Parts: sequence; structure tokens; C-alpha cells
Amino acid sequence: MTVGNNSKIPLLVKNKIYEREINMVKDIKKVAILFSGGPAPAANDVIGAAGISFLNAGIEVAGIMQGYKYLENFSDKNKLVRDKHYLDLQIEDLTQARLRRDIIIKTSRANPGKLIKKPADLEDPEKTAKLSKLLNSLRYLNVDGLISIGGDDTLKTANYLYLYQKVRGEKDPISVIHVPKTIDNDYDGIDWTFGFMSAVNYISKAIRNIAADARSTNAFFIVEIMGRKAGWLTYASGIAGGAIKMIAREDIPTVQLDLDKLTDEISDLMIERIKSGKRYGVICVAEGLGEMLPDELRPKETDLHGNILLRKANIGEILAEQLERALKAKAAKEKLPVSTIKGVKEGYEARCANPTAFDRLLASQLGYGAYRAMIELGLTGYMVSVENQLSHKVVPFGELIDNETLTTKIRFIPDGDFKNLARALEFRRKHE
Repeated sequence: MTVGNNSKIPLLVKNKIYEREINMVKDIKKVAILFSGGPAPAANDVIGAAGISFLNAGIEVAGIMQGYKYLENFSDKNKLVRDKHYLDLQIEDLTQARLRRDIIIKTSRANPGKLIKKPADLEDPEKTAKLSKLLNSLRYLNVDGLISIGGDDTLKTANYLYLYQKVRGEKDPISVIHVPKTIDNDYDGIDWTFGFMSAVNYISKAIRNIAADARSTNAFFIVEIMGRKAGWLTYASGIAGGAIKMIAREDIPTVQLDLDKLTDEISDLMIERIKSGKRYGVICVAEGLGEMLPDELRPKETDLHGNILLRKANIGEILAEQLERALKAKAAKEKLPVSTIKGVKEGYEARCANPTAFDRLLASQLGYGAYRAMIELGLTGYMVSVENQLSHKVVPFGELIDNETLTTKIRFIPDGDFKNLARALEFRRKHE
């Protein structure tokens, strides 16, 4: 197992410099496994591989139900109840669960670190109230380690718990190991996240079906695809599904989306296709573009992590409506036939899609890696990752988190071969 950069990255809290441990070696007798955030294909493979590994080593495993929902509200009056708030997982449960698509321990978007914005907040009793309840709930269960599975917000919470124990001066801190999860594939520290390829497989099939509809009815479809920050899912699904163009946040050079400019560019593309006899096509847009809409169009509602509700932004429908007007005007000017334009959404169904063999292998290796990181290396404050042919490596939280804002680093699609592939496959005029 390869350990990431071991240089000590300081974190300033209470005017003291805390340096992360390379090896803390402690006696682990019981661990808790927790899944938080949106579902992802192969989730149970992570939980199963981790849990089975711990159980085979004689270590008890508690499966925490619904993420942080019950842990952040723990008190003497709201104690954790077995089989309702947590499960005593056994090998038989985990072996059978690996064949299920629904997450055996369920999930939620509860956010115990919502009020924490900077390192100094970790010493504020009000801002850490739910974090304190989280720690106390784990102590109540007598666990020595926590395996956290989730996206960037869940990674932040894992880091908060890791640091908060330092601030409190815990003499026997609970070990914290994180497993990256997101079908958006925008995680720093790992090349591919489990569930991403399964989601791409599912959505690309839907795109091919939509493309057949488009050809049959002389229509253009604007397909809005999940992806709050980065456009990996939009690009990969579009490439695999045969879309004529993919657009994500990485393609917009400004902070705010110029909707008129984008409409003009896409409608020009449609006109060129109509001229070439192709009155149809699928254009994929990332839902994250909704965060870049002008103020009057951007939704005001947010989730528990402060993110706007992109499902209410409806960037695909907004773009389709504008394109319909623009295409009609341009087609009339050049005396061309007009195609219909429709907006559809894809992505949420993919979160529980049947996992591909690759994702099951990756997820299983990450789950086993969480056991190895905590038990064999005695680590805390690390994320499990892989390199080469699914060989284990671990990355310290300090390399994944901004030390001043305590926010996670997002991996956007870089300018390079992957983005160039998408551009190479897009529609171009014959003599352009």
C-alpha cells in the first residue's frame, strides 16, 4: 500500500500547529461504517469488502443507518437504538448485500459540520455542537474507528471529526478513514471514483435511445446531466452515447453564464447540421451550469450543505426554450426547415444503476483498502485510493482539503487529451 506525500502539512487551530500522524497504531476492536450523500452504484461492494475484512480479523462492525442523520442528533434523550439507528453487521449480511443495488445501511445528506467554515470554528462550542454529538454517539457505540464513505461534503465532515478530536485533546481519538464516492468523478486524489463508469454506461444508453428518437422525429434534444461542479459525467456519457456536443462548466470562461452567447453558438451548430441534411442531434449539458445562471434565473433554495438545488435550476429546459426561438429565427432567415427542440434530464436514475464489473472491483478494493489503512498501517486522517492496476494507496486529508477554508479540492476536466477527444468527436462542418 502506497502512502501519499508524507511531508507534514500544518493546520493552525488555537494558535497551535497540529501535524498529521503517519502511523498512530492503536488497538481497534470495533469500527463503524457510514455512507453519506447521494447513492452510487457498487456502494454495497465497498461496505461489504470493508466489513468482511474487519470481521475476518475479529473486529466488530456497526453499520450506521442513514449517514449522519441520527448521530448528529444524539443525546441522553435520543440514544442510538440497534436495528433502527445502526446494525451489528455480520458476514452473511454483507455477502448478500453485495448483490443488492439499494444501500444496505441507507444514506442521507445530514451535515453535522455545516457551521464550520475555517479552522478556528473548531473551537467554537456552538458551531461544533452537532460535531460534538457525532463524536459522543460514536463513543456511545464503543467504536475505535470510523470508515466514512461519501462525496466531497462527507470528506469535509470526516476531516472535521479528525481535527475536532485534536482540538478537544482526545487521549484516545477515534481513527477516521475515508473512501471517496461520487458518480461525478470530480475527486482529487483518485483517477476514477466507484459508480462513475456504471453511471456513464446507464446514461450513455439513454442518450443513444434519445438519439434514435431525434433521428426519427427531426428533433434536437438538450440532455441535462448530473454534475454540480465538474463535467466528467456529461463528457463521458456524451462521448459514449454519440452526442454531437458536450458543454460543462469547464467550457465557460466567465463566472456567470452568458446564456445568449451560448444559445447563439448552439443554434449555429444546429443550422449547420440542418444544412447538411441532419435535422437532429443530442447535445449534453452539465446541470452545474445552473449555478452560473444570472441571478434572476438561479434558484434561491439550497440543500443542507448550502448548495443551490440544481433540480430547480432546469438549465436544460431554459436552454431548450431559448434555442427554439433562436433556431426558428435563423431557419426562417435562411429559408431552412425547422426542427423541434426538447429538454430532458438524465442522471438521478443512474445513482442506483446496475454496477459494472469494473466498479465492483474498484469499490471492493477501496473497501478492503479502508481496512488495510486503519489496521495494517494504523492510519487516521487518510483517504483510500488506488493507482496502476487497482493497487492500494492512501492520501492524507491535508492534500485534499484547503487548510484555510477546510473545503475540498475539486478536480475539473483539465485541458488535454480527454477534453480533446470530446471535441474531436463533435459535429463539424464538412469543409471547416
